[in-house]
This record gives sequence, structure tokens and C-alpha cells, in this order.
Amino acid sequence: MLNGQIQERRERYGLSWAGKSDCFRQIQEPLTGKTLIPCRDESINFDKTKNIFIEGENLQVLKLLQRSYHGKIKMIYIDPPYNTGSDSFVYPDKFKEKKEEYQARSGITDENGNWLGDVLFQKNTKDNGHYHSNWLSMMYPRLFLARQLLRDDGVIFVSIDDNEVHNLRLIMDEIFGEENYRNLLIIRRGVKSVQAQFETIDRLNYGCEYLLAYTKSSDFKFDQFLIELEEARVGSWNNHWRGTERATMRYELFGIKPETGQWRWSEKRSLEAIDNYKKVLQEIGKKETDVKDEDIDSWYLSKLNESDEDFDIDLLRLSQNGKPEHYIPPSETKLGNSLWCDLKPNGNSQAKKIFKKKIFNSPKSCDLIKRLIQFSCGADNSALILDFFAGSGTTAQSVLEMNRTDGGKRKFICTQLPESLDPDDKDQKAGADFCYSIGKPRNIAEICKERIRRVISKLKEEGEENGEKTLDLGFKVFKLGESSILEWECEDANPEKLEKQLALFTNRVKDGADQESLLYEFILGGEAELTSDIREISVGKAKWYSVEGGHLAVSVEKNISEEIVDSILEAKPSKVILLDCAFSRDDLKKNTVLQLQEAGIKVEFI
Repeated sequence: MLNGQIQERRERYGLSWAGKSDCFRQIQEPLTGKTLIPCRDESINFDKTKNIFIEGENLQVLKLLQRSYHGKIKMIYIDPPYNTGSDSFVYPDKFKEKKEEYQARSGITDENGNWLGDVLFQKNTKDNGHYHSNWLSMMYPRLFLARQLLRDDGVIFVSIDDNEVHNLRLIMDEIFGEENYRNLLIIRRGVKSVQAQFETIDRLNYGCEYLLAYTKSSDFKFDQFLIELEEARVGSWNNHWRGTERATMRYELFGIKPETGQWRWSEKRSLEAIDNYKKVLQEIGKKETDVKDEDIDSWYLSKLNESDEDFDIDLLRLSQNGKPEHYIPPSETKLGNSLWCDLKPNGNSQAKKIFKKKIFNSPKSCDLIKRLIQFSCGADNSALILDFFAGSGTTAQSVLEMNRTDGGKRKFICTQLPESLDPDDKDQKAGADFCYSIGKPRNIAEICKERIRRVISKLKEEGEENGEKTLDLGFKVFKLGESSILEWECEDANPEKLEKQLALFTNRVKDGADQESLLYEFILGGEAELTSDIREISVGKAKWYSVEGGHLAVSVEKNISEEIVDSILEAKPSKVILLDCAFSRDDLKKNTVLQLQEAGIKVEFI
């Protein structure tokens, strides 16, 4: 500035904040020592259902799902915590630090290191210098990992209010690509009347919130989206002239040829529509001066009811004021747009019907989630839908109810952290008391699971009354937990530690590891879905598992016999996972590897 010389700087458009570089570290940092543990006693129809509920921190869960569900999710919907200055969220995400460091940094210990309680959440207040940065650092890695799970024709929707909608748009442009931004949907929300008691106000009440919609690929096109009307719309006539300039669409109709603008249809189509209108008048038996719009509507609806397929016909006439106009048929639907204020903010009343009382603050409406599924999935009624901020379980209920309505086979994966509910907090008391009343820990994950159970129970009763038995009315519960496999932890040359770590090369399985937990850990590692069909193959007193229709073979036996190897070879899987400690001698292991490889089977040892 002082010497008058201009310094060149390399700049580009984007969003930066304190901690953004740490987001990439979190994304790239491998997740070790964690797995998803099956919980049969909390599930319904565990062995057959294709629906999943995962209890655990969603960043870690998203990492665990990468291999098995990469490119398989059709729709993602999330309702993350809004950054209002009073909401809480899990931040920061740091896994490789000492417990004492985390507790001190998270405010779980005081300045003297004294324990303050089991706090998993910290407040993000406007007094915090990282008011926006903290929220963005929480969202960025989760959205990045979520993108990897979407199909090429996948869609993601994120609910947000106006505190962070501008920043969310920028980070989603960066992660998904600006070309994949599709819509900012405006959603009606309940308006509180608190301001009525004040003569002056800081700002207007919130009357809406937003939904950002992005696709995985810019090549994807939505099906035409129609929204059902509360009351059917009668037929009408619309001006056939429009202001867009296409000279080839200017021709003579009823002695009129526009000098500017254009007609809406081609000349051939317009002339056929004039003839159609004349034929309709003949069928109705009225002159053009006598016919009423109700007569045209009645004729159209009768033809529509007689037709086996969608009936469609163009009609064109000259209006009484001398302008060509075409017929818009009566309809029970309208073409959808980005203003969704017709949906009532009825999430509270819907949840109350399930729980018989209000126990959750402002859950999303099932009507909203169902419309998102209709819009994004179209005719795909077997789509896999993910919600990793599951809350009270609205997404799961919406999927189950939609399947009941149209016989679909949609599936859900819902993830929710077991966020503690404080019975002394007026906003959390109802939920905390409810969990206590059903004998469950006081946290949001328990509310979500209980809602799914109650919705399933309700749909089962309705199905039994109607004789329906084909719906998937179940869900598998998994919990994020410690891996059954020991990890290499020796970072120095201490002989004693090194000796213990070298022992892992012969047996990495933790003492007392549950076989089913080990099986599902291998399934995740083998890139198979958690709902894959699993068939137990008995070989004498031992067994192995055929997973995903025989694509994957898994053995958790600690002693592999030749009979098991022969049985696996006969099944011809694409891949087999075995315990490294299952072979008492190296030559047995080497022979097994050679046999499997000669058969074209990929083998992996744990």
C-alpha cells in the first residue's frame, strides 16, 4: 500500500473457515477399532428384514458403511441441528486423542481437570468465536462421505433455516458440484405467537424453512412431478399466444397472425385441435355460443373414465373477445414447483398419534418425507433411503407407510446418536420421562427405535385386518461398538510390547468375541450389505456362512478343516474371509490359498 506496487495474488471463489483443513483430515483418517454390533433383542424380524437402524455417532457410521453401501443409496434426507446458537451438536470430531484431552477441550472437565459429567454435546452459542465455523466443520465431512454413498441417480435433501442456508449452499456446491444444485424448496413451518406480547421486535417470526436439493450427477433428470390438490381443479381456457420469440411458430389461426411472440403449438397440432373442438360440440349437441365450460368438463371426464389409458386431447377455439385459447382439462393434480407451503407442519400431531403424547420437539412431517421420496425416486419403489440424523424416526415411518400404501419395497437406513435427554430440562423432560416409562435409557435413539416398533405394530394390525402379509415390517438394530479384531498399536521398539503385537499375526480375535458380531464385522469388510441373506452351512460339527446369495463366504471357525475348505470350493463364492489363526501350520494355510486362487476365489485373512 505504501510503495505503490501492486502484488499479484492467486484467488478463487469459495468458502473458507477456521478448521476447514481439519475436515479433510477427518475424512481421510481411517476408522479403526470400531464396528457395528447386531442387537437381535431390539430388532423385529431380524433375519428377513431389509430395514436398518444404527445407534451411534454418524460420522463414524458413515465411514463404516463406505465399502458395503458405496453408490447404493437412492435418496438421502437429513434434518441436522440448526445453528441457532442454542442447539447442540457433536463437534469437534477427533478420535486419536487422549480421553483427558478430549474432556478438557469439550468442556467436560473444569480448569483443574475435575470431571463434570458424561457430556457428549457442547453448546454452539453466538458468543463463540467459531459460531459458523464449528457448524460447518461438523457438516462438511458428513456431507462429503454421504455423497460417496449415493447412486449415480441419487438425490440428497438437507433441511435448514436461514442462519446457515447461505453457508450450507456453498459447501454443498463444493462437495456435490454447483452444477448438481437443483432446488431450494420452501417449507411451511408453524408460527409461534410469542411476539404478540411485545410492542417492538427484532425480526419477523419464522414462517418457513428450507430444503436444499442436490443430485450426484448433473445428467440425472427427475420425472415430471405432480402434486395432488385438496380440491379438484375445474377445466379452463388459456391464451394460446405467448411472449417468447419464435418466428417459425407465427402462422395464421382464425385469421390472426401475430407479429411478435408465438403460438404455443405447431401449426399442425393447432389445426387438429380446432377440428377436435368442432367434433366435441357435435357430440355434446350444442352450438359454440351455447356450450358452457361445465359441458366440456363433463364430456372430457366421461371420455377419461371410458379410456383404459390416460385420455388426452387438444382443443382450441376462438374466445368471445376474439383471441385463440386452448383447453386446460380438469385435474386433481398440479405441476409441482419449489414452493411447498401446502404441506401442513403436522409433525407433532403425527408423532403424538404414535406415542399418545408429545415427547419430541418439532419432528418433521411424514407428508414432507413422502413427497421427497415421490419426487426423487419416481417409479423406483424399491429404493434405499438413508437418514443419518434420524431424530424421532420420521423417515422410517414414512418409508413403512408408503410401502403399505402402494405395495412398494423401499428400504431405510436410519442412524441416530444416543443423545442424552435431561429430565430437568423442560424441553427434554417429556422425552426423558417417556424413555424411563418404557424401561429404556434416556436418549433420542431409544425414542426413534420405539417409534419404529409402534409404527410396525400399527401397520401389522392394519395388514391383518386386510389380509396383507407381504410387507417388510421389521428392522435390524446395530450399535456402533468396539471391534472384535485387535489392532496393531506398538509404535516403539519396546520388546515386551512388540512381542504382544507380533502375537496378533497368529490370533487377532479378542478373547470372548461374539461369533455373530464377528460375522457382521466380516460382512462389512467383505463389502456385503448388512441385510444380505445369510445361510449357515454345516460341515460336521463346524460351519461356515454363505452371504449375499453365495457371493461371499465367511468362516469364523478357529480351526479350519479340509472338509470346510472343500465345501467352500464347491459353493464357488467370489470371495472368502477366514481367520488367520484357524491354521495350525503355514503349509495348511498355503495349500488353502492355492486351492482357492486356482478356483478363481479371492481370499482374505483376518
